[in-house]
Amino acid sequence: MRIDTEKFRHKIALLDQALKQCRCVCSKQELLGIEGEAAQVYFSVMDDMILQQKEYFQFSSRNRRPPKDAMNALLSFMYSICTSMCVSALEAVGLDPYVGFFHTDRPGRRSLALDLVEEFRTVLCDRFVLMLVNKKMLDHSCFDQRENGTVQITEDGRRKFFTAWQNRKQETIQHPFLEEKVQWGMLPYVQALLLARLIRGDLDAYPVFLWRN
Repeated sequence: MRIDTEKFRHKIALLDQALKQCRCVCSKQELLGIEGEAAQVYFSVMDDMILQQKEYFQFSSRNRRPPKDAMNALLSFMYSICTSMCVSALEAVGLDPYVGFFHTDRPGRRSLALDLVEEFRTVLCDRFVLMLVNKKMLDHSCFDQRENGTVQITEDGRRKFFTAWQNRKQETIQHPFLEEKVQWGMLPYVQALLLARLIRGDLDAYPVFLWRN
């Protein structure tokens, strides 16, 4: 009742179309182009999913390094946490997190971890951030506005964030490929393990994590 359902249906149709286009690409560059356009469609309705505290939490576009508003600060913080989880997961299964497929390899860049984290941005990271805002688990007092226009999470905000995150990680879902109960916090390890099995010839294709509730 609080969102423009027709608008969301239109955006979903565009994303479905992009997914179909991905199956017919002939080059990495073409695939990345489709991904970029799909990301713009996705983020164009991010603000519509913020249902509480709209006077402070708003989203107009993705900005980072540094983030210039509270929502981007939360997203960047969550993406960093998830990337670190992917690094640990890849190392645990014997893969080098610095040698990727789609993110360009360069000194100090954890390219494979950045590849893997793409699977979790929407279903794990973005959903968690929206929950924090919409359930009022964080508010404006959890952020500092710097003189240069950047926004950072306060120490108290981080404590509240991590308390909620620890609870979230322990929640379980039915893994779509393994068909077993898996904790959210274990998903990066599970997917890293499946990727390692593919690289070592134990799987014919990589079962990307696609989940709907």
